[in-house]
Amino acid sequence: MKKSIVMFIVGLVLGLVLSAVITVSVLSKNMFVVHESKYGFNETIEQLEKSAAEKQWGIPHRYDLQKTLKVKGGYDVDPVNVFSLCKPEHAYGILGSDDQRLVSALMPCRVAVYEKDGKTYFSMLNAGLFSRFMGKEVQEVMGAASSENLEILEPLIN
Repeated sequence: MKKSIVMFIVGLVLGLVLSAVITVSVLSKNMFVVHESKYGFNETIEQLEKSAAEKQWGIPHRYDLQKTLKVKGGYDVDPVNVFSLCKPEHAYGILGSDDQRLVSALMPCRVAVYEKDGKTYFSMLNAGLFSRFMGKEVQEVMGAASSENLEILEPLIN
């Protein structure tokens, strides 16, 4: 009887550890959506801005991280721009509720445009996947926002 209980506990612990390792491995590979752009860096930015406007999404902020690192710290890095995409209807779905406001740390949706190995890429958080761990309301809002962000980016994918 004692041996059975020990074996059960060992099996349970090993199962939990294995499940955690698999979950972390799968999530870490899928937490970001990354695509190569069919355009150069500057044209990717122009096309992103145009596509966002066509889909009625605003870009309240654009961060030029290359410039910021150079000016603030004297560091040289390849071009990186991060765009904050916002659609008030989706934002209200989170900000309009006291219970959901903690998710505002992930708002607005962000898209990074950067160069790597002579090519231009864009990436964003896989908010649709991430939202599955949140409540139904957040899942609906973030899922819809993520889908619309992918529609904005679709014309840029190589």
